[in-house]
Parts: sequence; structure tokens; C-alpha cells
Amino acid sequence: MASLSHSPVTFTGNLASGTSALDHLHSSINGVTGVPLKALGRARLGATRRDFTVSAKVRKGKKHEYPWPDDADPNVKGGVLSHLSHFKPLKEKQKPVTLEFEKPLMALQKKIIDVQKMANETGLDFTDQIISLENKYQQALKDLYTHLTPIQRVNIARHPNRPTFLDHVSNITERFVELHGDRSGYDDPAIVTGLGTINGRSYMFMGHQKGRNTKENIQRNFGMPTPHGYRKALRMMYYADHHGFPIITFIDTPGAFADLKSEELGQGEAIAHNLRTMFGLKVPIVSFVIGEGGSGGALAIGCANKLLMLENAVFYVARTKVRFQLVFKVIPLSSDIASRT
Repeated sequence: MASLSHSPVTFTGNLASGTSALDHLHSSINGVTGVPLKALGRARLGATRRDFTVSAKVRKGKKHEYPWPDDADPNVKGGVLSHLSHFKPLKEKQKPVTLEFEKPLMALQKKIIDVQKMANETGLDFTDQIISLENKYQQALKDLYTHLTPIQRVNIARHPNRPTFLDHVSNITERFVELHGDRSGYDDPAIVTGLGTINGRSYMFMGHQKGRNTKENIQRNFGMPTPHGYRKALRMMYYADHHGFPIITFIDTPGAFADLKSEELGQGEAIAHNLRTMFGLKVPIVSFVIGEGGSGGALAIGCANKLLMLENAVFYVARTKVRFQLVFKVIPLSSDIASRT
């Protein structure tokens, strides 16, 4: 005997006997027609179980050569870089940028070039003069970079010609496959993640990516990630932890992108979530500061077992001008910062 109930009306009937489910649906007891299908579903209706098998054949197709072929020709123009998604060799060579304190060195270098050019044009021997100028240049170079001021080191860390994250990765890995997306519909280009191999072992790489020219900097948002970038990095951390890949991070950012939209999307929460997660991962994490490491934007991928810094790299709580403004309560000029650092 099965009982179908739906307050305030109750229906009873022997479903195993001649009464069918359709009869119950069309019953009109107490002036109510039918019974809710949800209630009917609770009853055990007699049904015949039939087993069936689905078979399919996998048709072999052509192997995809992605991200690059197994026998990639190292002599191809662009080399390994030509196989990296969204990161190709520049069509035009980067323009060298001279910092303000480097201009005396450039003047000496120009003198050496002029004397060499004069020697070639006139056929005269200027060997002694050239050697003297080169020695003077080397000594000036050594003196300058041995006694750098803090603000000069910051300027070197932000140098436009400084190698980027993908420049480093392409030189230390045999293969690198970039992985995209935070699985919420976004892919922040300011943070790049991917799998790479060194001596046959796989590692998870992630880092801030700045541009090599104005166009790339706009695309990469000058290396300032939004919450989507940190959530992409978080996804790759979980992936690496699950598969046992050591994590190597490269830090080079002035800080997290602090616009209104990023705050609305939870910039602080995304950074905090990364910090908490990195403290609990089982795989080792090594972080490199390759340029500037600004505040929480750097820490979000920088809580590591080992933190290393390249020469003339910086790691700070807040940007120099922001710190100056907080301490001295004025909007600073570059000369003010240089005189007090």
C-alpha cells in the first residue's frame, strides 16, 4: 500500500494492483482534481529496468603543434619567443633610456665614439687617447654604481629597458606554456602564469608582466594587477599544489591597481585570500624580485619559502611619493624626494 500525501488532501491507493498512476492523477476526491507530481514522485512506482551500453570510436586526428612543435627550429627568427602567446619579439628595437644620473657616463661614451670615428677617417693613431678615455669611463661607471643613492636605485628598478618576467622565463626554461583565466570569465594580462620545464622538471611560473613599450604597457596596465589577476594566480597555486609542481614567482609591480572598479570587485579580499593560501600550500615557493615590489600587490604572490632580490631591485610598503606625502604631509617633487633619501 502506498500513501501519497499533500496537505490538506490525502490520496491512498494500491499502485501494485490495477490502479495506475494515471488514475490517481485524474481522481476527484473531495472536489480536488489531480495530485501534485512532486508528491507522486515520492511513491515507489513499478518500473522495468533495462540495461544498455553506449559505445563510441575515437577517431585519430592530426596532432596539434601547440604551443610549439617538438622539433622547433632554434634558428627560426624570434627563437623560442615566437612560440609564446601574446609575447613576441618586438618589430622595432627598444629605444635605450638614459637616466638623469647616467648622463655623465653617456658623455664619456660619446667622446670615445667620436675619437674612434676620427681615427678611422684620418688614419691617425689615437690609441692612447682612446685607452685613457675608456679607463676613465670604467672608473666613473664603478664609482657611480658603487655609491648609488636610494632614489637612484628605485629609478634603476623601474628602468624601462629592464628585463620583464617573460624575458627571464624564456631564458631559463626549455619550454613554457602560458595558462590563462581565473575561471570567472576574466584574464588579467598584468599577471602571467604558466608551466615551464627546467632540466626536465616541471614548475609553475607566475609573475607581474610590464610592457616593453608604451603599447604593451597600456595592454599590461603597467604591471598593476586587478582582482582577476590575483584570482588567476590563486587558481594556478591550487593547480600546482594538487600536482606537486614547485612554484616560482617573479615580482615586478608598483602595486595593485587601485581604481574604483577593482575595489568594487574585491581587490583587498583577493590579495588577502592569496596570502592565506600561500601560507598553507604543501609545495615549495621561491620568489624573485626582479624590479620593484610594491606593497600588497607584490605580497599577493610573494609569500614564499625563499625570497630573493636581484641587484638594484626594491621592495617597499608603499610607493616613494606616497610615503613622502604621508610623512611630510605635502605633495612632493622629484627633487624633494632625492634630497631626503
